[in-house]
Amino acid sequence: MDWDHLREAAGEAMEKAYAPYSRYRVGAAALAEDGRVLAGCNVENAAYGVTLCAECGLVSQLHLTGGGKLTHFVCVNGDREVIMPCGRCRQLLSENGRRDLQLLTPEGLRSIDEVLPQAFGPADLES
Repeated sequence: MDWDHLREAAGEAMEKAYAPYSRYRVGAAALAEDGRVLAGCNVENAAYGVTLCAECGLVSQLHLTGGGKLTHFVCVNGDREVIMPCGRCRQLLSENGRRDLQLLTPEGLRSIDEVLPQAFGPADLES
């Protein structure tokens, strides 16, 4: 896995972030199982509750461009440092990633199960 390439894609996405309120720009990039590189940036809103995390745009792009599952993921801040996705975004990644989804974190590679143990998912909705 070329993590440097994925980090660069996340950094390029971060440059497009719209963060006039917090000034905390985030870019995310992931690899889909078919080889597509997907990216997203955070988009703030004056009504903070409707702000979109970078991962939201990335997952939207996944489905817009053909669906599938994510295999590798990274997000960076405005200094291009690797950061952890928030809890909401870990949930998005869990549902849209393969069971063996790998995340590059500030502490190194982690699986989605390590960063979101016992995740709630589609199976929990079955009766």
